Amino acid sequence: MIKNFRKKSVVAVEKRPMNPYFGGILAGALMVLSIVVAGKFFGASTTFARLGALVEGFVAPEHVASLTYFKKDGFKVDWQMFFVIGIGLGSLAASLQSGTFRFRVVPPLWERRFGSSPLNRALAAFFGGALSIVGARMAGGCPSGHSLSGVMPLAPGSLVSLLCFFVGGAIVARVLFGREV
Repeated sequence: MIKNFRKKSVVAVEKRPMNPYFGGILAGALMVLSIVVAGKFFGASTTFARLGALVEGFVAPEHVASLTYFKKDGFKVDWQMFFVIGIGLGSLAASLQSGTFRFRVVPPLWERRFGSSPLNRALAAFFGGALSIVGARMAGGCPSGHSLSGVMPLAPGSLVSLLCFFVGGAIVARVLFGREV
C-alpha cells in the first residue's frame, strides 16, 4: 500500500541530494517567514559564544561573571539555540533521506594530504573551528548570518564580509590542500 502511495504521490521521496538552487529558494523563503513571523534574522555564532559562557561558567564562574559580554549576553536557551540544533538535525535527516550520509573521522582528501591519524584530524577541526568562531565574532556574525541575513537587505558590511569569507576560504584550502581542491 505504501509503495502504491509513493508512486501516486505528488511529493516523491528521492534518494539524491537536494538541488542547490531549490535549497537556496527554500532558505530564502524561510528567512522571509522568520522575519515576518518572529522578527528574527538567521545567525548562529552567538549561540556558540553563549555555549562558551556556559562551559566556562563551570570552570571559572568568577571570570565569566566579570566579563561585560557575558553579563549582557550570558547563556540562555532561545530561538537561535533551537535554530542551530535544527541545522544539525535537518542536515542529518536530509543526508539520511537522500542516502548521502557518511560518517568519516578522516575524510579522503585530508588523509591524502595529512595522513590517517584521527587525533590530528580532531585537533585540526577543533582549532580550525575555534579560529572560525573567533573570526565570526570579530566580523559581527558568521558566514550564514552575513550571507543570508546581511545580503538580503544588501548591507555593505555583509557583502564585504561574505567576499572575505570566500577569498579567505579559497586561500586556506589552496595552502592546505594544494591543487587537489
